[in-house]
Amino acid sequence: MISGDSIVALSSGRLPAGVAVLRISGPQTRFVVETIAGGMVKARAAVLRRFRAPDGSVLDSGLVVFFPGPASFTGEDVAEFHVHGGRAVVARMLEAIVAFDGVRHAEPGEFTRRAFLNGKVDLVETEALADLVNAETEAQRRFAIQNAEGAQSELYLGWRRRLIHARAMIEAEIDFADEDDVPGSVSDTVWSDVRAMIAEIDRHVAGFRTAEIIRDGFEVVILGAPNAGKSSLFNALARRDAAIVTDEPGTTRDLLEVLLDLDGMRVRLTDTAGLRDAPGKVEAIGIEKARAKADRADLLLLLEDIQSLGDVGPLPGTAALLRVGTKVDLLDEQAAREAAGRYDVVISAVKGTGVEALLSEIGRRAAEAAGDIGDVLPSRLRHVELLGEANCHLLRATDNGAAGQELRAEELRLAADRLGRIVGAIDVEDMLDVIFGQFCIGK
Repeated sequence: MISGDSIVALSSGRLPAGVAVLRISGPQTRFVVETIAGGMVKARAAVLRRFRAPDGSVLDSGLVVFFPGPASFTGEDVAEFHVHGGRAVVARMLEAIVAFDGVRHAEPGEFTRRAFLNGKVDLVETEALADLVNAETEAQRRFAIQNAEGAQSELYLGWRRRLIHARAMIEAEIDFADEDDVPGSVSDTVWSDVRAMIAEIDRHVAGFRTAEIIRDGFEVVILGAPNAGKSSLFNALARRDAAIVTDEPGTTRDLLEVLLDLDGMRVRLTDTAGLRDAPGKVEAIGIEKARAKADRADLLLLLEDIQSLGDVGPLPGTAALLRVGTKVDLLDEQAAREAAGRYDVVISAVKGTGVEALLSEIGRRAAEAAGDIGDVLPSRLRHVELLGEANCHLLRATDNGAAGQELRAEELRLAADRLGRIVGAIDVEDMLDVIFGQFCIGK
């Protein structure tokens, strides 16, 4: 695809900064470089130049790099201007560049969209680039890098190639059954491979929850009776006063959340209202929210004041449970040893006792839930939905022998179509605005 106009945007971080990178892509790129940099520069080499506006006024001094298409990120001519990262400098550079005929400011994700339309990346790799830009933990970075390098795409395209081959063999048997060069009765081999693929897709889809944990975080919810020390622990784990702590029961009435990075894993920690009978009207709403949040948790921390046990009633959800005894600093040495035998962890949020051990255990469980980050997993709900549709067509193809080979071959075509839609090999125009709209302007 050859674009009619060129686009430009700030592609580096928030200003002010030491250096700012302005990226331009499109047919006017070469002319812009020649004009602003005072002549053309060697391809793929960073060259120091003084940048001038068309009227000769000096804009800045910095590096310029030119990437001729199609061997560039977008597949078009691309250039980068590395300038001083002051707001006024960047604003003046952008103003000068968009003054050229056929050059405009880029829309969110437009550089990556052009890369997709020019066949430089597929949809799965595009989504992985978005994940890479937004990665906050080491696990997220590794997961995004693997998908950006094509591991996920190759899996889906491999399944699609197998289905196209299976369909071709079935149709060859239908059309040329009397020919000597067509193997007889290929059906058994074809349908055996299709059944194996159904199992492979099922196993792959089952890994979606693991992918969600890596991308969105391992959900940890703190539960307990009022004054069990939930908010004190929440503040200790957050390492700041994120929750109000008082001796008055029912102080916490809404969900409070903080994100932790534990050994490269994203952990989402939530403090909740104390669970008890006969609360006030507002507190009851908080308790209901707490129970709803616990239903979606990966791990529950059930806190109990070692000296004053509170009845929290039946626990919501089916998540793993970690029993935590609190306020161990108020016990003598003998009582503390006895309490340690009744709980998974005993802590004092005030003294810091046991907090690091609790963090370590949460991190261990998060890493265990994430499994091997090197595994190829479905990274988006749309992948799961399309894979589910593909498997439905494959199941109909394998379970409907009485329908005839022609109809079964059509089910294979429909399944291959769904796999193609994941990577963008089939028309997906209706999804493009949603996908690329998630990007920042300069990407």
